[in-house]
Amino acid sequence: MVAHSKVSADNALGAEPRRLLDPPARDHSQARGFQGPGRPGTVQAQGNTHFRTFRSQADFSSITRASSLLDACGFYWGPLTVSAAHEKLKSEPEGTFLIRDSTQKNCFFAISVKTATGPTSIRINFQTGRFSLDGSKETFDCLFKLLEHYLSSPRKVLVTPLRKVRVQPLQELCRKSIVKTFGRENLNQIPLNPVLKDYLKSFPFQI
Repeated sequence: MVAHSKVSADNALGAEPRRLLDPPARDHSQARGFQGPGRPGTVQAQGNTHFRTFRSQADFSSITRASSLLDACGFYWGPLTVSAAHEKLKSEPEGTFLIRDSTQKNCFFAISVKTATGPTSIRINFQTGRFSLDGSKETFDCLFKLLEHYLSSPRKVLVTPLRKVRVQPLQELCRKSIVKTFGRENLNQIPLNPVLKDYLKSFPFQI
């Protein structure tokens, strides 16, 4: 078992979470796709990540989109162990967080965050097309809407994502500013050419 030195499970972000930390990482080399009638299909994952069998095509599509957005966000660290995630966060300011693959077989992703008492980790649950933090009753149809919710919370438990590349490209900063100014629901109304609109809609979040 991984030793969680002085890291309490009471540092979770949900309303009344069970606050269970992830166990040590396991090697997961394949992503298991949606298995409809007569479709045993297993698809190869990118890198050393993992997925469980999906119950529906809708769930498969939701996680596929979440994975695509995670690849674009800059603060998704893939199959990072609990101890490695906490090591990266321990010298960061309070509220710094990252997203990584959960090491639980029944869970896709986890969030690791630096709190006042040190780094801690919480599973991100996915059920019937909705994402939630472990122990919280609040659910969201998109992983990044969940993150935006906690980033805007007065509690300020989530403040700044820990990006692999600290300085964001100018075009990403411009996109973030435009989304913040106009709102993602109004991006189609902006008088821009289709290529620029597609870029704005590729990551329509203020993170």
